[in-house]
Amino acid sequence: MKTRKTLSVALLGASGLIGNLPAVSLAAGFTEDAKITLGLRNYYFNRNYLNHSGPNDQPQAEAWTQSFILDARSGFTQSTIGFGLDVLGMYSLKLDGNRNAANSQMLPIHDDGRPADDFGRTAVAAKAKISKTELKVGEWFAVLPILRADDGRSLPQTFQGAQITSNEINGLTLYGGQFWKNSQRQDASREEMSFSGFEGDDFNFAGGEFRFNGKNTMIGLWHARLEDVYQQGYLQLTHSQPLGDWVLGANLGYFDGKDEGAAKAGNLDNKVYQGSFSAKTGNNTFTVAYQKLSGNSKFLRIDGASGGELVNDGYTNSYDAINERSWQVRHDYNFTGLGIPGLTLMNRYVNGDSIHTTDGRKDGEEWGRESELAYTIQEGTLKNFTMRWRNSDVRRDVGQDFNENRLIFSYPLSIL
Repeated sequence: MKTRKTLSVALLGASGLIGNLPAVSLAAGFTEDAKITLGLRNYYFNRNYLNHSGPNDQPQAEAWTQSFILDARSGFTQSTIGFGLDVLGMYSLKLDGNRNAANSQMLPIHDDGRPADDFGRTAVAAKAKISKTELKVGEWFAVLPILRADDGRSLPQTFQGAQITSNEINGLTLYGGQFWKNSQRQDASREEMSFSGFEGDDFNFAGGEFRFNGKNTMIGLWHARLEDVYQQGYLQLTHSQPLGDWVLGANLGYFDGKDEGAAKAGNLDNKVYQGSFSAKTGNNTFTVAYQKLSGNSKFLRIDGASGGELVNDGYTNSYDAINERSWQVRHDYNFTGLGIPGLTLMNRYVNGDSIHTTDGRKDGEEWGRESELAYTIQEGTLKNFTMRWRNSDVRRDVGQDFNENRLIFSYPLSIL
């Protein structure tokens, strides 16, 4: 709480400095480097449950929405300390969806089980920059290895807090900060930061990433703490290596988490060992990955946040159950090689086993197959208009089987 008060005082002081700057200094940089984009997103989601009914005994989850996402980012004022402002305005309108097919996480759900007709929110963040160090205070779409906002439905998730990012040393980026509110992707409200429904106080984090070897190699070290719930460390190593006509890639990571303070979520113990290896040649990319959890807890992450830091995270599943181990094979193809630039195809298969369940089982299994066919228009009036079809299957002996289809049409309109 003291940290939050200090940040608020600092921001007020910055506002006072802004008021004393000449108008010409405020305009220069602030407006010249500004970028405003209106993203149009039309999203259809359908999930059919097979072995038994889904949430609330429903046979499927289905929704269709039209979303508008205004992303306005100013530049920095031209002064010793540059100031700026970022605004993210989000609104989503239901085109189709009813009580019998709710829980798609596309829209908020009313107390009577009916999905909302529309929802939205506005996220505003003030920023200040001196040299190569930036302070940001407010609400935004945060993407960090230990806290990654989810953007897999109608509107993106956002977090409210403060973050410092510094690039003063060549190749080294340092991060530190605190988040205290969470706006999940299917909600317009701002809730306390939580894990599995257990609310903590604030989410504190610090980390650093060092890039070298011509930026082909990166080492990252992070620490995060959801006060009175959990703490987590993360070590990451990535490398890209050209080799003739091939480019080889590796992403290795280790998470170590446990309960913290009052331990509101109980005794927590989670470790993740993971590695992803890719090989790209021409228009083909081949990837294999392995992910192993150990301990008595599932993967530790803030409620609603993306599991994108896990190598086997996908559209439908993260394979992050208690003690689960999983492996993946994946192939990506760019149809530029066949004379169709903008068309891509991805196929992957993930298999998980050794899942520990609450009823004492230690041999739970699941597998998933996911495909994405995407096309982005390359020129003309509709340049950058993207169409995606995502088709997935999930089969489990410890949960629900389902088939899923998503159609996503997105178009970024550049306003400034």
